[in-house]
Amino acid sequence: MLRSMKLLLRWLLLSAALLLVAHLYSGVTVVDFGAAMLAAFVIGLFNTLVRPLLILLTLPVTLLTLGLFLFVINALMFWWAASMLDGFNVAGFGAALIGSVLYSLCCMVIDVAMERVFSAS
Repeated sequence: MLRSMKLLLRWLLLSAALLLVAHLYSGVTVVDFGAAMLAAFVIGLFNTLVRPLLILLTLPVTLLTLGLFLFVINALMFWWAASMLDGFNVAGFGAALIGSVLYSLCCMVIDVAMERVFSAS
């Protein structure tokens, strides 16, 4: 029960983070909270299923760039999610790069906060 509650809370917070990114950066637009929830779900699916495969396939490039190519992979996940959904739009690859960095920072803050809250209980 606690695990499913944590998952639902994280999904809601990541959806709110996506709305924050859209508010902070004009290259990313999200229509409403429902679209943000769907976008956060799709981004999460891409990061879980597709990202590890892309990291494995681009390992030589990632090693040559000392890991900086991971930013490109994150931007691609963000951009592909926006291209699949109606209420979530990204202006281009540059906007996807900036939006994915902002979203990743929000995700890190959310993960640290949730770990502190749920480890105390």
